Amino acid sequence: MQAYEFINNLIPPLKMTDNAQKALAWMEEIRQDVLPVVDEGIFKGLVTDDLIYTLNNPELKIADISPESVTCFVYQDKHIYDVLRVAAEHQSNMVAVLDREQHYQGVITMEDAISAFAESLSIQSQGAVVVLSMFMTDYSMYEIARVIESENAKILSSFISVDPLDDSKIKVTLKLDKTELRHIKATLERFGYRILDHYQEEQEQSNEQDRIGNLLRFLDL
Repeated sequence: MQAYEFINNLIPPLKMTDNAQKALAWMEEIRQDVLPVVDEGIFKGLVTDDLIYTLNNPELKIADISPESVTCFVYQDKHIYDVLRVAAEHQSNMVAVLDREQHYQGVITMEDAISAFAESLSIQSQGAVVVLSMFMTDYSMYEIARVIESENAKILSSFISVDPLDDSKIKVTLKLDKTELRHIKATLERFGYRILDHYQEEQEQSNEQDRIGNLLRFLDL
């Protein structure tokens, strides 16, 4: 799942000779509020509609506008996780993709990145989600998997994040291949695991919007 696989070829880069009015027209046409700026194949940063409206000059050339987020890019061989990380760092809905020679290859939107992330976490598969809280020193995926598998269930994917209420602990989010959690929860608790939260899907809940909604909910995005 490398970044170059998710480049959105429908989003055009702005040239230095383009003006602010053209940028806004393109943004409206493709329903985006930001566009990349490229000069002779080199990524120069991002221009947002807020920046253009602030300058309030439709004839202003892009060359006369100072682009933002000049480091909002990833290399084309980076994983989709890096795209999400860079987007979060820059609070941007778009991340540029460069090759190792710094040449611009395109951009990835957060809509595309989240869809790819959802796919990597097996969101499209039926199953429930369990969130465990523990100290990092107690974390062992082997032991967790052994307990889960004792209930004839499998871990489809996992995600680890720092517990926002206690930075000495982590949250371990598990996507399972079972929709019924009662016995699994009881077994986890019997082995001393603290269940922070859980999300139990209904069998018929299979459309894309529901899957993405579940992803955002259990990642607290």
